[in-house]
Amino acid sequence: MADQECIFCAMVAGKIQPAAKVYEDGEYLAFLDINPRNPGHTIVITKKHYEVVLDMPEKEAGKLFELVKRLSVSVKNGTQADGISILQNNYRASGQAVPHIHFHVIPRFNSEGPPALETILSVKRMPEDVLKKIAESIKSGGGSEPKHEKPKETKKKDLFEDF
Repeated sequence: MADQECIFCAMVAGKIQPAAKVYEDGEYLAFLDINPRNPGHTIVITKKHYEVVLDMPEKEAGKLFELVKRLSVSVKNGTQADGISILQNNYRASGQAVPHIHFHVIPRFNSEGPPALETILSVKRMPEDVLKKIAESIKSGGGSEPKHEKPKETKKKDLFEDF
């Protein structure tokens, strides 16, 4: 069901027109971002409202990523980019600004300099015992269907008490 206040659902319903569509079919819509990181920055959305990718059935998520891959080739070739960044955030804590599943396909150019992950997230070396503890927690986390709970305020420190 579409969210009444979701800007992407309003686009799907035809209440708001994206500035420039690059793809549309019965399930998906892709358009240029009006505040692009680079020329050709494309947003790919589902027409069906899902807040996060974790809510999507696996088959639908697979189809969405197939489209993201195809559009990434089109964006790279169409902009003559040297590379492509594919970004997708889930929940506010990750930086998700619009609570509707979407991918950013951003053309990247060598003239920008290498975009290091360290410029986005701080990186620290973790002890092997802490890595193993986290790996076990991930392995026992389910993996097929998300727990439909409101994300709780978890402090990083709580997850890595030994770190």
